Amino acid sequence: MTTEMICAGFGGQGVLTIGKFIAQAAMQEGKNVSWLPSYGPEMRGGTANVSTVVSTEPIASPIVSFPDVLVALNQPSIDKFAPSIRPKGLLIYNTNMCPHGCKRDDITKIAVPMNDIASEIGSMIVLNMLATGIIIGKTGIIKYETLEKNLTSFMQEKNPDLLAKNLTAIKRGIEIAKQYT
Repeated sequence: MTTEMICAGFGGQGVLTIGKFIAQAAMQEGKNVSWLPSYGPEMRGGTANVSTVVSTEPIASPIVSFPDVLVALNQPSIDKFAPSIRPKGLLIYNTNMCPHGCKRDDITKIAVPMNDIASEIGSMIVLNMLATGIIIGKTGIIKYETLEKNLTSFMQEKNPDLLAKNLTAIKRGIEIAKQYT
């Protein structure tokens, strides 16, 4: 099993963090991983993307040219990366920031108003964990429990209130993904 994924959006939306937490959890579950971030010179507001590969086999290259999964948090990310999604691949995108969506009909699309849901949860900062929940709920690439443990150890002392909101966002994402099975 090998899953190649690209997460893309504006700097500051947490796309690199999505790939990082998935890679860390997969590694703890004994899988092979690669994590290759890329961002423009402007951290906040510039474009950012990360290529993450999770595999039960050795990984030949961290470069993802034809992703199985694309997470697009803004329209420029769909415009740039959606044409390269493998047929029968998966596109998860934020409808609040992707007004034109994607016209492909040979892929599965999960279109979610992520800004609205993050607002309901109480913080726009949890948008990336909402997307992470959708990824794991749809693909099973990692276990929720592994992600929860990592996130808890990372945030427990730093910001326990945000930790609770992030865990809520992940669970909400998993619930959303289940509607697309």
